[in-house]
Amino acid sequence: MLVAILAVISGLALLVWSADKFVDGAASTARYFGMPSLLIGMVIVGFGTSAPEMVVSALAATQGNPGIALGNALGSNITNIALILGLTAVISPIAVQSKILRKELPLLMGVTLLAIGLLWNLDISKWDAIILLAGFAAFMGWSIWQGMQKKPDSLATEVEQEVSQHTMPLKTAILWLVLGLILLVASSRLLVWGAVEIAQAFGVSDIIIGLTIIAVGTSLPELASSIIAIRKNEHDLALGNVIGSNLFNTLAVIGIAGAIHPLTIESEVLWRDAMFMGVLTLSLFIVSYGFKGQGRINRVEGSILLLSYIAYTAYLIRSVFL
Repeated sequence: MLVAILAVISGLALLVWSADKFVDGAASTARYFGMPSLLIGMVIVGFGTSAPEMVVSALAATQGNPGIALGNALGSNITNIALILGLTAVISPIAVQSKILRKELPLLMGVTLLAIGLLWNLDISKWDAIILLAGFAAFMGWSIWQGMQKKPDSLATEVEQEVSQHTMPLKTAILWLVLGLILLVASSRLLVWGAVEIAQAFGVSDIIIGLTIIAVGTSLPELASSIIAIRKNEHDLALGNVIGSNLFNTLAVIGIAGAIHPLTIESEVLWRDAMFMGVLTLSLFIVSYGFKGQGRINRVEGSILLLSYIAYTAYLIRSVFL
């Protein structure tokens, strides 16, 4: 048991560190090849911050633990909105200025409804996975098209400021890109092994482990980047990290896991976890879109999100011991 706990702790620490290096290396490499800042922000950074969820879920599904894969995706989305945006907005209210993010918000709502609809029959089949991956391919195409546009956007400005602060020689950037990816896979294997051992020792379903420990751990890159961004007054970047991550999680993470190993869930997961994710996404859309002006997540709304996460996590922990 002690070995499994140490594996989870060290796996999470290495996962977060390697994800950060992977993003820095990828963003710097892309900048050397003349990729527009907005494209780096929408594709490279978005892909990089969701890399922990992708790798962990893919490995979990490959090893016959689809519950960890699905729990990681749903739990990460819940964590991103309720914990990360909630905490970030409490520190400093988030103002939404980017036109790109205003387009992504309804897209995220639609993708979330699609995922809930596919889960309605309590499984993710190969065909469901194909639908999600096709949606991911379409989203990537749209992101690349948006990123190549020359129209000014506040998100592009903030990404440019952030990338310029992490410049490195091309050889160093490629080194961190490759090494970060290798360590991502290694740390994910260690994390999944430890999580499965703990779940079996306590008789806890692997989806609960995915919803809690692994979800929070794989969301740490988004938490760190969002808090740093908001302290630099980069509001759009803080919100963009979460929206992009949730789109990647819903389409790619669940899609990849389902393509590797069909996912079957209990009805409780649909009505408790997927529906809670849907309610949080709807709440984010309502407060951030700005129907009558600029969207904004104030401290009160951030506090409500944070309290909802605490209540949800407490309910999950209570269900384990009762």
